Amino acid sequence: MKHLADSLLKKLWLTITIAVLITISVSFILSYLFYEKLYVDRIEENLLETGEMLAQDYQGGPLSEDLEAKIKWFNEKSEMEVFLVHSSVELTSCLPFETNNDTLFPSEDLAQLEKGQIIAKIGFEEFFGRKMIAVIIPLIDDDILEGMIFLYVPLAKISELTKDFSYLWLIGGVAFTVVALTIGYIMIDRLTRPLVDMKRAAKRVSKGDYSTRVVIHSKDEVGQLAAAFNQMSASIQQEDERKREFLADVSHELRTPISYIKGYSEGLASGVIQSPQEQEKYLKLINREAGRMGKLVSDLLDLSKIDAGQFTLERHPFPLAQLIEDFVQKYLQVLNEKQITLSVHLNPDIIIDADEGKIEQILQNIMDNAVRYTDSSGTITISLEKHPYGASVEISDTGIGIPEEDLMNITERFYRVNKARSRSNGGTGLGLAIAEKLITLHYGKIEIESELGKGTTVRLLFRII
Repeated sequence: MKHLADSLLKKLWLTITIAVLITISVSFILSYLFYEKLYVDRIEENLLETGEMLAQDYQGGPLSEDLEAKIKWFNEKSEMEVFLVHSSVELTSCLPFETNNDTLFPSEDLAQLEKGQIIAKIGFEEFFGRKMIAVIIPLIDDDILEGMIFLYVPLAKISELTKDFSYLWLIGGVAFTVVALTIGYIMIDRLTRPLVDMKRAAKRVSKGDYSTRVVIHSKDEVGQLAAAFNQMSASIQQEDERKREFLADVSHELRTPISYIKGYSEGLASGVIQSPQEQEKYLKLINREAGRMGKLVSDLLDLSKIDAGQFTLERHPFPLAQLIEDFVQKYLQVLNEKQITLSVHLNPDIIIDADEGKIEQILQNIMDNAVRYTDSSGTITISLEKHPYGASVEISDTGIGIPEEDLMNITERFYRVNKARSRSNGGTGLGLAIAEKLITLHYGKIEIESELGKGTTVRLLFRII
């Protein structure tokens, strides 16, 4: 559990760390370049302004001693180096360091100076053998280059300034990184804590503790994930409870016929029952209970296939009225035995696209209940007519009815209003559950209306062609 938390925490924290370091590095590089560029531009501009200002004191003709004195005085007071020279050879002798070449200015530079054009040099100068910023102001009289004012600043001084700038950036960057990573760690820890809680809860659910829930701390995506987990856990818990109830119901339903068969067969095998009439009676009871078990197992298999999505439908168009007419023929004998009146009203023009066998199974499950819970001299009515949904099949009886409080649960598996009476009549408690699932597979609906003591109406709605 800790490994997962540490892994996720480390990944997010390392991501933020890398992002912060990249941001600071790029910002430093860009700031350094911009700072140096701005500072160099400012120095160059200052050299140009200073050189042009000093050049205004030149009145023409040969360079005067007064101008030389002024330039020399300014050089002593200024941080920049300023020289007044007649030629590049004279400039070489004035410089405080040795040069690498014999000629300071290439021919193209001298040509520009002779035309009165100012020359600015930035960067590495071979003549000086170092980086520098220099400005050369030509002093022209009658198109003759009488001399020049040379101003320069070694780039070493600018590097010292940017070095201080770098130290400040380094200190600020380290401080920012520490603060950002600390805050990021706290935020990531708060972000991952609900995920860790969900992991712990998932482990408890995997071990069978379906009552596990996680606390929802927010309404964002993590909070929505926690809510979804709680929903999933509740659904699993509900499904587990239903399975437990289902297994208990199946065990209970099978226990009764098995105990009957066991008791009757032992009585016959032991010779306690010797009368042929009694033996025939018990054999019929054994056959009835075996039939109930067979029906129960068949219904359970159908439900299992439907739930697993393995229940296939073989659809084709057919007249529903014809199917119902053929279907009711199977119940005529039992209806006559119970003296139940059957009334049938069918619209022959209704055609549906469905699985005939499954539709008959739906009708059979509904009809079995109607016959089972309708007493002698009662009436069962079957009608087929058009409906806003498509087609409506109504099976109504005048039987015992269903209490209103039981109608909401009547289609649940093994749900019975009167369990004792249902077993005595041979019901499995699965007929309506199967009917509802089958009609849903046909994109239909089932509606049940009932009044206690007056009867029940089951309405099946189908789409028509």
